[in-house]
Amino acid sequence: MAVRIRPLEPQSREKRPVTVRWAVWSARHPWRALAGWLAFVVLCLGVGLAMGTHNATGEDYRVGEAGRAETLAAEARLDREPVEQVLISARSGPLEQAAVDAAVRDLTARMRQLPEVARVEPPVRSADGGSLRVAVVMKGVEADAKDHVAPLAARTAAVQRDHPRLRVAETGNPSVSVGVDTQRGQDLALSEAIALPVTLLTLLVVFGSALMAAVPLLLALTSIAAAMGLSMVVSHLQPDAGVGANIILLIGMAVGVDYTLFYLKREREERARAGGRLGAEALVELAAATSGRAIVVSGLAVIVSTATLYLATDVVFSSLATSTVIVVLAAVLSSLTALPALLVKIAQRAERRADRRAQRTGRRPAPRDRAEGTGRLWRALLRPATEHPARTLCVAVLVMLALAAPALGMQLRVLNKDSHSREIPALQTYDRLTTAFPELRVQHQIVVRAPAAESSEVAAALRQLSARAQSDPLYAKGVTPLVKTSRDHRTTTMELSTPHKVSSPEAIASLDRLRRDYLPDTVGAVPGAEFAVSGDVAHDTDYLAHQDGKLPLVVGALLLLTFLMTTLVFRSVVIGLLGVALNLLSAAAAFGLVVVFFQYGLASTLFGFDTAATSAIGSRVPLFLFVILFGLSMDYQIFVVSRIREAALRGVPTREAVLHGVGASAKVVTSAAVVMVTVFAAFMFLHLAEMKQIGFSLAVAVLLDAFVIRVVILPSALTLLGRASWWPSRTMRRAQREAPVGAVP
Repeated sequence: MAVRIRPLEPQSREKRPVTVRWAVWSARHPWRALAGWLAFVVLCLGVGLAMGTHNATGEDYRVGEAGRAETLAAEARLDREPVEQVLISARSGPLEQAAVDAAVRDLTARMRQLPEVARVEPPVRSADGGSLRVAVVMKGVEADAKDHVAPLAARTAAVQRDHPRLRVAETGNPSVSVGVDTQRGQDLALSEAIALPVTLLTLLVVFGSALMAAVPLLLALTSIAAAMGLSMVVSHLQPDAGVGANIILLIGMAVGVDYTLFYLKREREERARAGGRLGAEALVELAAATSGRAIVVSGLAVIVSTATLYLATDVVFSSLATSTVIVVLAAVLSSLTALPALLVKIAQRAERRADRRAQRTGRRPAPRDRAEGTGRLWRALLRPATEHPARTLCVAVLVMLALAAPALGMQLRVLNKDSHSREIPALQTYDRLTTAFPELRVQHQIVVRAPAAESSEVAAALRQLSARAQSDPLYAKGVTPLVKTSRDHRTTTMELSTPHKVSSPEAIASLDRLRRDYLPDTVGAVPGAEFAVSGDVAHDTDYLAHQDGKLPLVVGALLLLTFLMTTLVFRSVVIGLLGVALNLLSAAAAFGLVVVFFQYGLASTLFGFDTAATSAIGSRVPLFLFVILFGLSMDYQIFVVSRIREAALRGVPTREAVLHGVGASAKVVTSAAVVMVTVFAAFMFLHLAEMKQIGFSLAVAVLLDAFVIRVVILPSALTLLGRASWWPSRTMRRAQREAPVGAVP
């Protein structure tokens, strides 16, 4: 049995939703619409570039006890000073004292001339005598130092040129930050170089026309450009954490091409169905009333889902959410304005070519009536779901649960200097520096605030604490702690060193012992004293605890909002519950695979990734992925179920409606999935470990969603549920009670 759906008719002006009215206006005034869209893009970019990006500062990252310690220190003007370490070592053989002394004098003189430098510390030789370091203390605060470190790097390079027999290199938090930012920019260019050609090739295969293939790509790129400009403006309200551009490209290419593909597919379908009876404007109106509406709903679903990240009250998640919301809004706007205008101009161009051909040949070719419904391939793929739905559903769900099982052993950690790419020169120097001077790996900053009258007791308590740490193997030996006291003698800081890597169990244990035992037993005995510990380990530990505390709120809000949106869109509680369940299944399977590939190291074996990027999952990855995957899964949910519901509302039984809906959207869903996977997979080859994991997870999730969830599990579930799928919709019950419309052999 083949299901033939009655052609749609354009709506009267009074019944048109506002989104359809926008599309119709754009179709009737294509040049104005295109000019308006381009003007909007240029305006966004112009204003954004004029205002610049407001980046997040150190204050924006403060959470937990570590954040409280940093606040106490900042109020007393005892912030951690930005320090660059210049490492001097021999290229071969022993370190010659005369050569080293000359290099130190040259370096010290050059650095002291810089206005960015507060002071240059005396040189310190390593325990084995093979290296020497010179600490260059910069002015200002550590969070802003990366903007002023370039002159220091230039002076270090000059010393290296003048002393070629030695190896002179610079590292420190400021220079590492500059290196990471530079690498991130190069990665962004690389992802564009990979994604754009493959996307264009995929679209050429789908449409068979360079002009039609260029339309989705053009709209996606202009949406990304507009979003880049808008994100700069919005950053003055919500600071950017340095990830905005990557996310705008990642999500912008995916949804921009995705939305355009669905719109183009529906316009072509209505054109073939009309058989030449309708003009370009009427066809655009029909596409806007169906796929256009689905695009708007889908965009709103992604926005609402992503907005739950704001509940995490974290600057990075807020930056991710802001970038995603902006680029999705831009993509939706382009599909409602520029896309209808482009479709009309392309149709008019095709008509003019047909007229010229008719004048030459004396006849006009008959319009091609493409067959509706499900092709043989997709009917074969859907046969298990529609003919044996119970067995198919059970097998598919079990497979997805098996893929999800490794997620139960997921280990999270904040990805830091230990996991960054070692292609960054400053990190190569950092590794050599911390090998020669292991006490520089971790410094716990202890901040104590007490009445000024208790300053002597505070000092005595800190000396006692330092003595206890000297006998503890978790802390560095023979290192005199750096102690500072504020002018009013109310606040004192002390830095305690640990010779272990930031992410090591020993470093975490040293922090726990300091907070749980040493500080309460010493400083805690001082009347009126309050204390807190900051530093890299403390910040990472407190960040994970903060995120874990916010996780139930974010996930709960996401599940509730997703259910409510799906229920409202399809007027069905069953579809709402089913959508949430399928999204959970898809996300869980993606989490399981990311654990296998990154935490268990399979990605290192197959792709040669750095083991530093594959020993644990980035702390931000699961929550961000969970939210984004729910939003992207709603894309396919809305587009596929909309087609099924459209057929069911015309009286087609649920089983045939499933065949029609999935089959009618199969090619475009597959094409959109290929484009999404290409864009996301390109991020696997970037250097930043979190972006590798995010790109891999999104690519895998889209594949599973497009080819397992929407082709196997969703049709099986809807076929089993039958009319119950649409409960409690009265409109659907009335439609389903009628005989199927147009069911023909």
